[in-house]
This record gives sequence, structure tokens and C-alpha cells, in this order.
Amino acid sequence: MATELDTPPQPHKSRLFGLLFIAVIILVVLGAFTLFQRRSQYQALAKETETLAVPTVAVIHPTTEPSEEGLVLPGSMQAYVESPIYARTNGYLKKWYRDIGSRVRKGELLADIDTPEVDQQLLQARADLETSQANANLSHITATRYQDLIKTDSVSKQEVDNAAGDLAAKQAGVASSQANVHRLSELESFKHIYAPFSGVITRRNVDIGTLINAGNGGTTQQLFSLAQTDPIRVYVNVPESAAPSIHAGLPAHLDLTQFPGRKFLGKVVRTAEAIDPVSRTLLTEVDVPNQTGELLPGGYAQVHLDVQITGDRLQVPVNALLFRSEGLRAVVVDSDHKLHLQALTIGRDYGVSLEVLQGLRGADWIVLNPADSLEEGQYVNVKEPAPKATGAAPTAGASPNGTKPAAGAPPSNSNSAGSGSSGKSK
Repeated sequence: MATELDTPPQPHKSRLFGLLFIAVIILVVLGAFTLFQRRSQYQALAKETETLAVPTVAVIHPTTEPSEEGLVLPGSMQAYVESPIYARTNGYLKKWYRDIGSRVRKGELLADIDTPEVDQQLLQARADLETSQANANLSHITATRYQDLIKTDSVSKQEVDNAAGDLAAKQAGVASSQANVHRLSELESFKHIYAPFSGVITRRNVDIGTLINAGNGGTTQQLFSLAQTDPIRVYVNVPESAAPSIHAGLPAHLDLTQFPGRKFLGKVVRTAEAIDPVSRTLLTEVDVPNQTGELLPGGYAQVHLDVQITGDRLQVPVNALLFRSEGLRAVVVDSDHKLHLQALTIGRDYGVSLEVLQGLRGADWIVLNPADSLEEGQYVNVKEPAPKATGAAPTAGASPNGTKPAAGAPPSNSNSAGSGSSGKSK
């Protein structure tokens, strides 16, 4: 009979149970670790998404213009007197004596026109005048004889009146013929083209043999273009804000790129005395002596008007402005990193920058290259400008890590946005 001592041990079952228990523990630990890791990733992703949702903007300060600069405006140079020269008679160009660039005096011969038709008409008119004079002379003799004959009643009163009337008609015919001769003589004199004033020939549109028609029937009928370039006129459009300071006699000078370092002195001679309703500017004329002829009509010049500008004048680049339906705006960042769309009043246009008369202060931070999606009160991260000088000490109050300073807007005096870290402050 078998007993318990005879029952064999079961080591395989207990070992298998232990391995399964350990595997379960490992799986539970791995699952918990995986869940914790995914939770951390989700939290990091949510935080990164929230951070990226806040746009980062580059900011700059408006540039302060020097106060001693005065008023500098673009100007267009024109001849003091410029006149196209047309023919007053028909014919063919016989010869021209002056070409473009020639400086001529008043009354100097420029060209000759061959006028065969006018010449023949003048000869005919003179012959008609001689005929009229001969007929008038005969009528005068007849009328004088009739006046003597009526004293002896040799002729009737009617015959005397007829003779007197015929004499008056013949005398009127003589006057008409004389006027016609004078007209054709004047017309023939136009075969010689003279300079109406002293100046320089800027254009010649005809050559020998060209058919000439009287009148200004277009540019093809224009013979010459004559310009008086001493002095030279410079027209400037002065902004309405500076119009009260402009008056006749105000000193001015020109700067030209082709003459670096030279100043051509002149003065304001007159203004339009009215603001252009389209451009809101005052048309101003500046006359500059040009005895050497260095200043050419049609050229461009920078006109410096000796006007004392009061107050600070600021400049902003055109890529720091928003052009919206409600008007021109600058995006200003306050000390809380919130945006404000600031309305501006613009003065002069320098091409790459604009003068700001109202709406900004020199300490304001404005967004460079603002996106159209930026809105009022929106929170942004700020990318600070890079320091100007290499190795220079940081500006007082600067925050190198890009976080919001304790007081005021993002600190820096640089006018160009550079690379830098961005941070978020709450």
C-alpha cells in the first residue's frame, strides 16, 4: 500500500508558475512605462504646439532724422524758357545752320526755306498793285476833269458823281492790293528762321529738302526746339505741413549725383499759392544760375530748402508698414508683448523709407515685415535686434535670452532686426 512519502515531487510546475509571474510583472512595468512615456510626449507636443501658435516677430526702433538737415525734396529741372519753333510759310527746307547743342543768340539765323509759290504770289500781288494804281490814277484824272467841266455846265452832275465814285473805288482797290503785297512780303520773310531768344538748340526735326507746311500741325512740323537754360528752373512739391515756411527769397541749393560734393546755390522765386488737392503739396519754383550750362533741363536733383524743422522727425522703412483699407498702420509691440495697430501720418517719401509726422515715438518698437494676419491685442514672441558693435557691452536693460524685460518694451537701440532667441513671458 502506497503512502504520501511515495508521491513524487513536481518541480516543473512551480518553476513555470514563477516564470509566468515574473513575465506578468515585467509586462505590467513595461505597460506603465509606455503609458507614462506617451503621456510625457503628449504633454511636450501640446506645449510645443502652444508655443508655436504664438508668432515670433522682429522689431526695430524708428530712426530719428538729424534736425540740421532742413527740408530735402526731389526736384525736376526745366529750362527757364523753352519753345518749339515752327514755320509760318510753305516750302522746302533749303539749308539749316544750327544743330542740337548749338548755343545761339537772339535773332541769329537758324535755317532757310525755299518758297517758290509764295515768291510767285508776291510777284503777282505787286503786278496787281501796279494795275490798281494805274486805274486809280486814270480815275483821278477823269474826276479832276469832270470837276472843271461842271463849272461850265459841259457835263452833268451825275457824270461828276460817277467819276468821283469810280475814283474812290479804285483807291480802295489800291489799298487792298497794297495790303496783299504787305501780307505776302511778311509771309516771304518767314522763309528765314531766326532764334526768338538766346539759348541752346535741344532738337532739330528737319533736314534739307524736307517739305515744310505752315503752322504747328504736330511734332513732325516742328523745325527746332530752343531752350534758355540760364537760369534753370527747378520745380519742387513741398508737403502741406511745410508749406507755411516756404516763401519767395528762401535760400536753397541743389545736390546732383553726377556732381558729388558740389552745391548749386539758388533761391525760391515763387510758389503756386495753393495746395494741390490730389498730392496735398505746394508747387514751388527754385531758380538756380547756370552760366556754365552744367545743369541740364529734364534732370533730377535733390533740393535743400533752408527751412528750420521743429520737433523730432522719425523715419520707418516701408517694410515695417501695413497697407490696409482703413489706412496706413504700424504694428507696435507694448511692454506686455501685445500688438497695437497704430495709425500714422506720413510726410516725405524717401523710397525705401517714409517720414512719420504723427503716430510714433522714438522709443516705440515696431514689427519688421508684419504679416497681414496680425491683429490688435495679439500676443507675440519678440526676436531682438543684434548688437551694433562687435564685443560691445550690452545696452542697459537688455534681456539676452529674449524674455520680457521688467519694465518697458524689448530693450535695444539697434535699428536693424537680427537673429536672437525668442521667449514667452506671461
